[in-house]
Amino acid sequence: MDIAVLIPAHEESDRIADTVRASSTIPNVTRVVVVDDGSIDDTAQQAEAAGAKVVRLWNNVGKGAALEAGAMRIENADIILLLDGDLGTTAEQGASLLKPIVEGRADMVIATFPRPEGKAGFGIVKGLARWGIRLMGHGLEVEAPLSGQRALTRECLEAVRPFATGYGVEVALTVRARRSGLRVIEVPTTMTHAATGRDVHGFLHRGRQFVHVGLALLGLAFERR
Repeated sequence: MDIAVLIPAHEESDRIADTVRASSTIPNVTRVVVVDDGSIDDTAQQAEAAGAKVVRLWNNVGKGAALEAGAMRIENADIILLLDGDLGTTAEQGASLLKPIVEGRADMVIATFPRPEGKAGFGIVKGLARWGIRLMGHGLEVEAPLSGQRALTRECLEAVRPFATGYGVEVALTVRARRSGLRVIEVPTTMTHAATGRDVHGFLHRGRQFVHVGLALLGLAFERR
């Protein structure tokens, strides 16, 4: 079985090497592809040194476009594992996302994260995403609508492409999979990544997320496949 890991990364030089090395230890993973989305730090060099195949984008095109660029490099994989670049050593838990697919119980598996202590974000974006998935995804209820940690079968990958732009990519993945009659489940993990706080930077980030998710849902409302 050929399993490929696809990691979009933008200025993740502090954690990308650990993420690559940890994901490389997952059984049956044949390659790890990192898409450096216009980073100005040494994300690409760190990823390459850790053993990843690196696709360099010289401009920051956003997560969806970065995933699309990487998907063209893994077209022979049977299962695709999507991971964020800031997971560090916890990326090894991607193995738990693969089991339901290998056992034939799911076509897309989404990782849920432990609930953060305190209030890390604002909840508005997550609420919008959950509402949209429930409305357009045949009533599916998800705990982690914005989770970028996902395992997909080859059939599922083809059903959900092209990837939606920006931060709307995860919502579109889930809705398109459900519309295609595919099985989507969540599994709990103890993965960790850099949380977005309640400062100005966090507010701006959540604002961009809200806009991107809203635009993705609007596009999905009129999408015919």
